[in-house]
Amino acid sequence: MRYSSLGALAIFCLAIGVQPALAQTGPSAHDEAILRAWLASPHADSTSEAFRHWDTEAEIPGTCAVCHSTTGIVDYLSAPQTSAGVIDHSVPIGTTVECAACHSDGAKALTEVLFPNGQVVSNDSSSAVCSVCHQGRSSMDRVTAAVGALAPDTVAPDLRFINIHYAAAASTQLGAEVRGGFQYDGKVYAGPFGHVQGLNSCVSCHGAHDTEVKLESCTTCHQGAAEFSAIRTTPVDILGDGNTAAGIGVVIDTLHGRLNGAIMAYAAQVVGKPIAYSVDAYPYFFNDLNADGVADAAEAVFPNAYQSWTLRLLQAAYNYQFVGKDHGAYAHNPHYATQLLIDSMEDLATMADIDTSGLMRP
Repeated sequence: MRYSSLGALAIFCLAIGVQPALAQTGPSAHDEAILRAWLASPHADSTSEAFRHWDTEAEIPGTCAVCHSTTGIVDYLSAPQTSAGVIDHSVPIGTTVECAACHSDGAKALTEVLFPNGQVVSNDSSSAVCSVCHQGRSSMDRVTAAVGALAPDTVAPDLRFINIHYAAAASTQLGAEVRGGFQYDGKVYAGPFGHVQGLNSCVSCHGAHDTEVKLESCTTCHQGAAEFSAIRTTPVDILGDGNTAAGIGVVIDTLHGRLNGAIMAYAAQVVGKPIAYSVDAYPYFFNDLNADGVADAAEAVFPNAYQSWTLRLLQAAYNYQFVGKDHGAYAHNPHYATQLLIDSMEDLATMADIDTSGLMRP
């Protein structure tokens, strides 16, 4: 069932027991505002790949259903969490992330969330249900298990890229507590990033129904900021270029781009197999057949997936994807994101000609 109108969604909410007063009175102006906000959100976009990927199969597997259907998350939260974001059965297609996803009894009672590394994290109810789906599907632990005791710079034919998945904001925000990124030995990593009182949970920053963040909620403190990525509080010259005024989002984007260059340099110089990244095509890293640094349409296809992974290269590529897929990393935990990017570059630079001079780790 796919909903294309406010009235149809109101009927659905009634059917699952959300806002039962609508049965007698019809939707109030407040109810309609909520529903319209939700309809404008990514959670309601029934045309998106997130909800249409399984159309030809007519069901969503339990490994995906928790975050890609209302039925799946309701089932997941109604039972003990034994495997992060996974249920043991498939569910029908036809739902998005609807009222019951966040308003079921299980969602309301949720205060502890299981993460991919096995850690159970206590969270207030306004963030817990968000954290179930916005935590990613992997962790440092999975990368460590995959590489085992491999020599760091020897190609391992059985290694494959490990993908964090999308929008792992909760893992970014919690930092070292859940080890969402790959953390290098001998380094200390930032833990949970605490914001100011009143803006320290998912729904205190993001609209609960439209998921939007209003810049005005930030500029009371961060006066003069014209966009979120322009906000900066640290005086540390992270890039070593003398500019301490650029927003932390700009700094992270710069480091992210430089890590991409470092990954390409290492692959070409050490492995002897050029690599290129595609932001959209799975599995994201491909053989750069013409060595031009770009995964073009002919290269960004599954049969051309990069398969010359070394331990060192996989770790850095994992962190590149981890930071890149959280578009709000600069707000969720800028310290953790910056540490992962700098450490990845410096590790690659031990074996390849990569300039890391001047970088200052927070």
